[in-house]
Amino acid sequence: MVSTKEYPTITPGDHKAFMEYALEIARQSPPRADKFCVGACLVDEDSGKILSTGFSMELPGDRPGDPGRTHAEHCCFIKIAEQHGIEETQIGNVLPPNTVLYTTMEPCNSRLSGNKSCVDRISGLNGAIKTVYVGIKEPDNFIVANSGQNRLEQAGVKLVFVDGLQDRIREVALAGHNKAP
Repeated sequence: MVSTKEYPTITPGDHKAFMEYALEIARQSPPRADKFCVGACLVDEDSGKILSTGFSMELPGDRPGDPGRTHAEHCCFIKIAEQHGIEETQIGNVLPPNTVLYTTMEPCNSRLSGNKSCVDRISGLNGAIKTVYVGIKEPDNFIVANSGQNRLEQAGVKLVFVDGLQDRIREVALAGHNKAP
C-alpha cells in the first residue's frame, strides 16, 4: 500500500503552478541517455487537490502487466490503484469527476519496449481524465512523430499545452543525453 503524501496547495486552475510542480517531480527521475526525465501529477481540477504524482522510473520495473520501465503517468495511476486496493484499469471508478493530468511531456503513444503506452492507459480509463496539460511535445529521440495528441483527442481527451516552461522542461527531460557539439 502506498502511503499518503503531503502535497503543496495550489490554486485550482493555476496551470503554470501545477506544471512547475510536475517539473519539480521530474527532477527526481534518474538521468539516462535512453529515456526522458518526466514528471506528472493527477489533480482534482475542482478543488486543486493533488491526488498522486509520479516520475520516470520512480517505481520498480517489475510491475504486473508492465515489466518495463514505469513512466511518470503510469506511476500516478499505480499509486491511485494501490491506495484503493484496485486494479490500475479500475481507477476511473474512484477518481473525482473532473480529474486532470499534468505531465511535463506529451504522453507516449508507443513504447520501444512494447509495453502499454501512456496514451492507451489514459484512454483506457474511459473518460475519467478529460484533460491532459502538457509542458512539451515528446522529442523525436526515440519515437518519431508521436501522435499521442491525436489519439487522445480522438478518445475525447483534451490536450492543452502550458506555455512558459518549455526550455526548463526540455533541459530536465533530456538530462543524461549527450548534447550536440
